Amino acid sequence: MDYEEIAQDRRSIRGYKTDPIPREILEETIHIAKHAPSSMNTQPWHFHVLTGEPLERIRKGNTEKMMAGSSVDREIKLNHGYEGPHRERQIEIAVQLFEAMGIARDDKERRLDWVMRGFRQFDAPVSIVITVDKALADDTIAHFDCGAATYGLVLAAWSKGIGSVINGQGIMQSSVVRENANIPEDQVIMTCVAMGYPDETFVANDVKSRRSPNDKVASFIGFD
Repeated sequence: MDYEEIAQDRRSIRGYKTDPIPREILEETIHIAKHAPSSMNTQPWHFHVLTGEPLERIRKGNTEKMMAGSSVDREIKLNHGYEGPHRERQIEIAVQLFEAMGIARDDKERRLDWVMRGFRQFDAPVSIVITVDKALADDTIAHFDCGAATYGLVLAAWSKGIGSVINGQGIMQSSVVRENANIPEDQVIMTCVAMGYPDETFVANDVKSRRSPNDKVASFIGFD
């Protein structure tokens, strides 16, 4: 697969087989991802790879706290609601997913189940928690660099037949993640990536979010 094929073919996967991912494949995936560019070669990222019992404890703790009404416990600043075209795109992908899954607008039970799946990191067999050095926690450029490495991670995984979804819901209770993933105190939790072999029978896996056309997002200056 060349880059264009990987980038355009990749989609977020939210249903996984239970098959484990061999450690050597995860090592190769991270090796590729860490070649992402970073400001002045600072390489501010860290990858904490979880599976098995530690991941189950994170799922359980994250879900129980969120369902009990606990306040969101994230270590980075969050927006307080999207507006305008950003909100429109958010709604559009939700509609696509619910239509694929046959979840009606008034089906509160199945909508809640979908939210719960997100808190459980979609029951993926592997979760990779992405952190940044605390010394750079307020450095927007470091966040940008971390995002580049995370995108490299999901592309590298896709090239190896592994699906993933960048999943902020899975670290809503970051204190639970920090404890069970043994995150050092000098690192800040940014996001996590749920990862596994795609379940072909899970219909939401066929959903591909639409992209705005170039004339909506790009401008070209000085061209004939």
